[in-house]
Order: sequence, then C-alpha cells, then structure tokens
Amino acid sequence: MKLLSKEENFNELIAKGLVLVDFYADWCGPCKMLSPNLEEISKEYNVIKVNVDLFEDIARNYGIMSIPALYLFKDGEVIDKKIGYQELADLKNWLSTKI
Repeated sequence: MKLLSKEENFNELIAKGLVLVDFYADWCGPCKMLSPNLEEISKEYNVIKVNVDLFEDIARNYGIMSIPALYLFKDGEVIDKKIGYQELADLKNWLSTKI
C-alpha cells in the first residue's frame, strides 16, 4: 500500500493497470477501520491512499463528497467505486470481478 506524497504525480500512478485508490482522512473513523482490509488487499493489488486534506485538488477533481471513497482505476480511467467501510471479503469479491 502506498501513501501518495507531494513529490508524486497521481496521474502517472494510476496510468497503467488496475489501481485501487482510497480517498481518506486521518480523522475519519471508518477510514481507520478500513485500513487493515486495504493492507491485506495490497498484497494482491496496487493500492494508493490519498489524504483528502492534503490533496484537496485531486479529491475535488473526482467529486469526493464522502469518505472513505474507493475508486478503482484501469489504465487511468475510473471503472468502479464504493463509498464507506467495506468488509475484506466484499473487497476481494468486488476486485476479483474487475480483473
């Protein structure tokens, strides 16, 4: 799992392959609950965490209104999304249908 940093280009990170992006905030309880599930998912999938407080422009570009927001990108395009806490089994099932 990778935390987006100011030095990185978000568009380059999502440009190739399947990438799960977690839009979150440090103060968000459901985001904290989701983190261990994403850690497990990151063993099989490319997961990037984007702090909406630090990257307001990216969050605004994708219309993020509620967090956690999971956006699934394929070759730079959003192919699906989920809002709110997700159980690990549900995440695995969701991602397995998108490969």
